[in-house]
Amino acid sequence: MKYTVSLEIALPRERVVQLLADPRHLPKWLRGLVVHEPLNGVHGELGTRSRVVLRTGRQEFEATETITRREPVDLHAIPQDVVVHFERETVAEGMWSVTRDRLTEIGPEATLWVSENEYRFSGVLMRVVGLVVPGTFRKQSLRHMRDFKAFAEDGRDVRDTDV
Repeated sequence: MKYTVSLEIALPRERVVQLLADPRHLPKWLRGLVVHEPLNGVHGELGTRSRVVLRTGRQEFEATETITRREPVDLHAIPQDVVVHFERETVAEGMWSVTRDRLTEIGPEATLWVSENEYRFSGVLMRVVGLVVPGTFRKQSLRHMRDFKAFAEDGRDVRDTDV
């Protein structure tokens, strides 16, 4: 299963990528985050593997995330014509996914965030989930992006909301 979602954020690209890359901010916009801890390396750096636990309702989902691309490495003084790339591979029981995020400056105070996502499922249960509710994955990705936008632009914290 593959899909792409995108949105505009009313902030300079450099500010957006710095907020995205800072692990202190993850709980503020990544709804349901229980744990995001590096198993090796430094959070967000190329090759770093992390244990990630998300909670939705009463269910917890645990996975291993590996940073497979971060360009440029230095997220300060990024030239205007450079597209920022963040890519990660996530592996969980019955599922493999890759997310390829591109952040492009579309104005002095505007950033376009495009996220390409690919999922592969193994095992009968996960394959059925992938076939029956494929739109759920797309909606979840877009919800995380919208939550980040609200955090970045307005300082909203998902932990302060019930929904």
